Amino acid sequence: MVAIIHAMDNLSSIDLNLLVAFDAIMAERSVTRAGARIGRTQPAMSAALARLRQVFNDELFVRSSSGLQPTPRALDLAEPIGKSLRHAQEALAFSGVFDPRSSSVSFRLGLSEHPAFVLLPKLLAAIGRVAPDVTVEVKGFVARERAVEMLDAGEVDAAVGVPVSSSPRILSRPLFEESFVSILRADHPAAAKRLDLETFVGLKHLLVSPEGDHYGHVDRKLGELGLRRHLGLTMPQMYVAPAVVAETDLVATLMRGVIDALGNRARLSIHPPPIELQPVSFALSWHRRNDSHVGQQWFRELIQSVAADRNSAKD
Repeated sequence: MVAIIHAMDNLSSIDLNLLVAFDAIMAERSVTRAGARIGRTQPAMSAALARLRQVFNDELFVRSSSGLQPTPRALDLAEPIGKSLRHAQEALAFSGVFDPRSSSVSFRLGLSEHPAFVLLPKLLAAIGRVAPDVTVEVKGFVARERAVEMLDAGEVDAAVGVPVSSSPRILSRPLFEESFVSILRADHPAAAKRLDLETFVGLKHLLVSPEGDHYGHVDRKLGELGLRRHLGLTMPQMYVAPAVVAETDLVATLMRGVIDALGNRARLSIHPPPIELQPVSFALSWHRRNDSHVGQQWFRELIQSVAADRNSAKD
């Protein structure tokens, strides 16, 4: 609808019924058949097309041997107009009941990297089983503040990542936690014995920092002990880190779920970190304005169910 609004000097200058006429002509490529499709006479449809041409300052449809053919401008307008009309139809037909088996709604989900990797495949599989016409649009984010921005702006219906700051307008529900492990390549000289603190600090470290920081949770804990580690590599992609470790002398401290998700541990030696690290929590967040929407309630419950199944499998 945004593209349509920008195309007009003033939204009040157009009768929204004209958009219905446009959609019908686009589908039928004939003024007469489009009129029959939406219950209007041929003269009424011709008048609607004339008005559409005036509003959009474009011919929109031109005659050809095979019927009316859309201009490039009409093709650009077809998707946003059609989508807007479908959304309006769904809103008018809303009865307070959501039937996933017959719904064709599209949900927008914000995901940080780790939840995308461990939850999204199972979530889409679950949707395919119970709601075959439902679609999902995923938007990625790194900083939790970005998740709040997307929820506030209505860019996403829900977001999964580290818990966002407490706010009366943003609601949250815990999903799962991840503990930490330290990894070395399998044939590393330090891999054959218990990874103690002295050995740990003496190694070169790989730091995964999606936000580009050079000081992570391991550094904070070591700082409390008056110790520092030597960073050999800082990188934003956590799922590449095990492959890097497998080819180098670096040690990395990662969420256990990253290692479990990759499923190939033969080239790695996995150890408990020699320092106490609190697990990382991941939460589902949504805006208060969406709290009572039955379709989004269903979507959030499905996300929680997929996360609960994962937690049970880990136990």
